[in-house]
Amino acid sequence: MKKNVQYYLELPYNIVIRKIDDESGQYYYAHVLELDGCQSHGDTPEEAYENLMEAMEGYIEVKLENGDPIPEPAGDEKYSGRFIVRLPKTLHKRLTLEAAEEGVSLNQYVVYKLSK
Repeated sequence: MKKNVQYYLELPYNIVIRKIDDESGQYYYAHVLELDGCQSHGDTPEEAYENLMEAMEGYIEVKLENGDPIPEPAGDEKYSGRFIVRLPKTLHKRLTLEAAEEGVSLNQYVVYKLSK
């Protein structure tokens, strides 16, 4: 199957839209996580999204014209829900004590802390 612009636009890419308030004013910044450099902005989240869709179309067209690879969205099957983290002994101790204080396992406590 030949993959064209429409094929890629219909894929469930991960899009992030953030409110920005800096020296140039207040606006919304949007980008596609899997497509490095594919970004846009707008005065509202909706405008940022619409502008991003236009940018994404142009981004994909250029990649296809140049024969460059286009990453597809990462599927959920790629994630097991498990990863290993190394941390200082003092932090390990502190987290273990805090988890005990809350009456939960260290794993549950770390998930809680990360999800905040």
